[in-house]
Amino acid sequence: MKLAPVCVFAYRRPEHTKRTLDALASSPLAPQTNLTVFVDGPRDSDDGEEVAQVVSLAQQQGGFAGVDVRAREENAGLARSIQEGVSQMMSDHGRAIVVEDDIVTSPSFLNYMNLALDRYADSPEVWHISGYNEPIAGNRDRPGTALWRFMSCWGWASWADRWSHFERDPDELLASFSPEDIERFNLDGAHDFWSQVLANARGDMRTWAVFWYATIFRNGGLCLAPYHSYAENIGFDGSGTHCGPDGAYLQASLNQDMAPSFPDQLIEDSAALAQLKAHYSYRPTKLEKLGRKWRKLIKRVGGS
Repeated sequence: MKLAPVCVFAYRRPEHTKRTLDALASSPLAPQTNLTVFVDGPRDSDDGEEVAQVVSLAQQQGGFAGVDVRAREENAGLARSIQEGVSQMMSDHGRAIVVEDDIVTSPSFLNYMNLALDRYADSPEVWHISGYNEPIAGNRDRPGTALWRFMSCWGWASWADRWSHFERDPDELLASFSPEDIERFNLDGAHDFWSQVLANARGDMRTWAVFWYATIFRNGGLCLAPYHSYAENIGFDGSGTHCGPDGAYLQASLNQDMAPSFPDQLIEDSAALAQLKAHYSYRPTKLEKLGRKWRKLIKRVGGS
């Protein structure tokens, strides 16, 4: 395999960043993988100490073929940091694996990503490799992967020729998307992703991922996702900019499969998509919500 470089985007969460980097370093491929850590600058004086801690621990991180820490003096915000950093990596290497500072990955994550990047490098229908999948009932014991329109940014990868189309222009999307486009973009009404575009257009949010999803969608691209997730988001503890406390995204376990199977037919998997839409459409009961909070608390106390 041609091993892709990994870039991690961090800000002012040293504990989260350490868990993210240590998880990546646990991969058997880490010693042959180059790591670049992009650290955004402090937003104000209160952030300075924590940002400095993130820079220091990144500089001391071992386990990789090489570690390059790129720290900004000023705060750019996540959307700009991701857009510029990923573009740099794509320009330099032609492909990249992207992880934010609150994504914990399985030891098999890098293997899966590199296999998929090699497998679909010459398949222009595939635009994005996701490491995360929603905790859909039954998928934890299901091997393999599926192709669909939906993009997850919680541990992902792509290629330079596809990323070059990325555009963050909410007003242009508002002008060009038809009601039918919006319905399909929202997984046929299962979840309102379009509201993020509207919030960016109003200036209430400044995000990037929904625009990468829109870029893929407009170009008819497909995204690969594992049935059983190789990654989980540990940032829903109130520490992130756009995510409050919520344990719904924690995984019971992460995928350890070192030899995943991939679809040969480059078409959307209608059965897998139907499961995803059903998952997004489902509204948990109060008891289920309470159970999620307890599972999250137990996991945090246990340190796993």
